[in-house]
Amino acid sequence: MKTVAVVPVGAVAAEVLAGIELCLGRHFGLETQRLAPLGEPEFAWEPARQQYSVIAIMRELLRFCPPHAVRLLALTEKDLFIPMLSFVFGQAQLNGTLAIVSLARLRQEFYHLPANPPLLLARACKETVHEMGHTFGLTHCLEPKCPMSLSTTIQQVDDKGENFCANCTIVLRESLQLLRTREVLRTEEQP
Repeated sequence: MKTVAVVPVGAVAAEVLAGIELCLGRHFGLETQRLAPLGEPEFAWEPARQQYSVIAIMRELLRFCPPHAVRLLALTEKDLFIPMLSFVFGQAQLNGTLAIVSLARLRQEFYHLPANPPLLLARACKETVHEMGHTFGLTHCLEPKCPMSLSTTIQQVDDKGENFCANCTIVLRESLQLLRTREVLRTEEQP
């Protein structure tokens, strides 16, 4: 089975990357491969907003997905936005290969509170599961405890769980099975 490539955009702590890699394995059953960090995304900086354009970063990331990877997950400490929202915790291509998660607003320090590394990792895992779920065809879920529920506040992130609801689990299993079937067919076609 192919892997999920994990790439830091700018500096991201090794323990956060390791925790996210474990989270990916636990929820998607896919191996991970950590890529070398990409530089700071200064090209995506929007001075008027004092944030980074997730669209500009994703456009650049499309060039970095290795051919052996089924997905590319980018992690960054940068505060991200899309034009229609004041910020996003992350963004992904629906049924695509690319997802990105921002740690900026998942940190307690963003809210002028003391650092809490376990809480940061729990939040980052939920948002990673959410964004990666989109790449496997999952849309926003109405079940508030499902990680696929929409989160526009940090409280909503904290309130949801890490495990998919029954309906999202079914869709994810079908998507992963299709991925495995395609992989088997590709392997059989090679001489």
